[in-house]
Amino acid sequence: MPRACCNGIVHFNHYGREPIALGVDLANDPPRDAPELVRRCTSAGLVIDLPTSEDDLDHTLGFLDRWRAIAAQTDRGRRADALNVLLAEYAAAPRLTDHAGDGWHLHFREDDVAVGRQIAALITVGTALHLTQLGMDRWGVCAAGECERVFADVSRGGRQRHCSPACANRERVRRHRAGSGGVRTSRPVGASANRST
Repeated sequence: MPRACCNGIVHFNHYGREPIALGVDLANDPPRDAPELVRRCTSAGLVIDLPTSEDDLDHTLGFLDRWRAIAAQTDRGRRADALNVLLAEYAAAPRLTDHAGDGWHLHFREDDVAVGRQIAALITVGTALHLTQLGMDRWGVCAAGECERVFADVSRGGRQRHCSPACANRERVRRHRAGSGGVRTSRPVGASANRST
């Protein structure tokens, strides 16, 4: 993946796919310390050029808890209202910049904000762009009852409801078993379909 600037949204993907994917990754597998947060953001293409502290990690984890709660919201209007709260808190008016010397692009945050706030701005704006471009139902919490992982739906059909094919299959099997009352209806191995009378 090409390196993105510290914003990473419009510069290389105006649909918000990379920023929301970063949010999903960090929310589902939270980093344990600030160096891990930096490594994972950097591997996702985000340029972090400010010192990163445990305060940035704490801020990011707190933000991700709020972000996950919005993903669990199924009412579109309430989801939009809650995301608007995050946009008001973290995003700024877009402006053109070429600070990294790799091309003009938009920033959706103030300059020189702490790394935790940069990450929150990136994921919040990326999520808003993802939802407005692809649909308000293209982000959520896995529908499998035992799973709490979030997902971003980038499928062509837009019908993803699970975080992974494994969870979708487990849920399908669970529904099938619940629908058949848990009774096995197939013949035992070796049983003949044609019984003589």
